[in-house]
Amino acid sequence: MNAFDGQFPAPDHFILHLSDTHFVGDGELLHERIDSDRNLAELFEGFARSNTRPEAIVFTGDLADTGRDDAYARLRALVGPAAEALGAQVIWVMGNHDERVAFRRGLLDQDGDDSEPVDRVFDINGLRIIALDSTVPGHHHGEISDEQLAWLADVLSTPAPDGTLIALHHPPVPSPLGLLALVELKDQDRLAEVIRGTDVRGILGGHLHYSTNSMFAGVPVSVASATCYTQDLTVAYPGARGQDGAQSYNLVHVYGDRVLHSIVPIGQFPTVYEMTPEMLEGFMKMSAEERLEAANASLQS
Repeated sequence: MNAFDGQFPAPDHFILHLSDTHFVGDGELLHERIDSDRNLAELFEGFARSNTRPEAIVFTGDLADTGRDDAYARLRALVGPAAEALGAQVIWVMGNHDERVAFRRGLLDQDGDDSEPVDRVFDINGLRIIALDSTVPGHHHGEISDEQLAWLADVLSTPAPDGTLIALHHPPVPSPLGLLALVELKDQDRLAEVIRGTDVRGILGGHLHYSTNSMFAGVPVSVASATCYTQDLTVAYPGARGQDGAQSYNLVHVYGDRVLHSIVPIGQFPTVYEMTPEMLEGFMKMSAEERLEAANASLQS
């Protein structure tokens, strides 16, 4: 239940949504500036202080910048212990910078040379999460094949107890950055036909390197920014400028009638005010009138 007796109960599900880690070779910097490893480590260090436990951590693609085996190994070595400490399942999704064979070998423990799309289904305590591979080997735009669409339609023909989230790298949304039209998901109307009217409650995407939200086929779309670097949305149109700042990730809370997406910046910032758990214990013993008075006084101080 909600500890403060608000209008909403506790969520049915809680998911972390991360994207675009872009791990490079060991000891290297992405674009000679970005320490992708450090950024992700800082993310988990900061999140650990929240004392909350997500059921799953979804990574929506571009995990290794050039699909290197050692980059996947290092990513998995960092994420594995963090996910285990949180008790969360890790869901990896392919991105256009990933390489399918190395992805399968490094993250899924699958040997061989299978280069088919990496599409998978997960049951997270009644919430279905579909990892959909929107990549086109050797290219940066996205596509979903006829075979994948047929597979997706078959999966969605049976509703899940708590509905479905689809996670894919190329989000079906427009962008204020002109350059991104060159690398968007193609033929989006075909995907819309499959999704519309099903139990899909949300679409999680990445690829853009900034956070945004939209609607697609009647379904909310939430795009998580990158953990490596972000796009400057104030750049002169139709240009692009990557920047070392504003990296973030998303908290996804699934309620019975809605899905809430909250953006969390990576890093530490100066404290303006703080109410510790110990302070809140005393707060909860107050009457409703006393709580309101105390909260107003704290916010005004």
